[in-house]
Amino acid sequence: MKLFLFVLAVLAVLAVLAVVTGAAAQYFLVRERRKADSEPLNDPTLARKVESEIFRSAEAPKATVDVNAENGVVYLRGEVADEGAIEALVSATRAVEGVQGVECLLHTPGAPARMKA
Repeated sequence: MKLFLFVLAVLAVLAVLAVVTGAAAQYFLVRERRKADSEPLNDPTLARKVESEIFRSAEAPKATVDVNAENGVVYLRGEVADEGAIEALVSATRAVEGVQGVECLLHTPGAPARMKA
């Protein structure tokens, strides 16, 4: 009987240690995620994030628009069907978290390409 109570006590202590250790690990994971979320994205990562957002639609002009970023400013280059498409892409880009600014170098067919200032 004493052995049974001893084993039961040891198991209870181990269960408490497992819960405490799991909670501590969860705390540190959440803390690291929050820290990562508050740090600005590097430029290549920001450009890929913008691409994943603005090219989500099947109709998005993936083949004719290039996206890159410099110091948090996203540059959109290429040709799109009309001014409405340009406005939609610029607006969607501005809405992406982490974007500090947008430089639109997009143009419509037949119009001269815009140049970086």
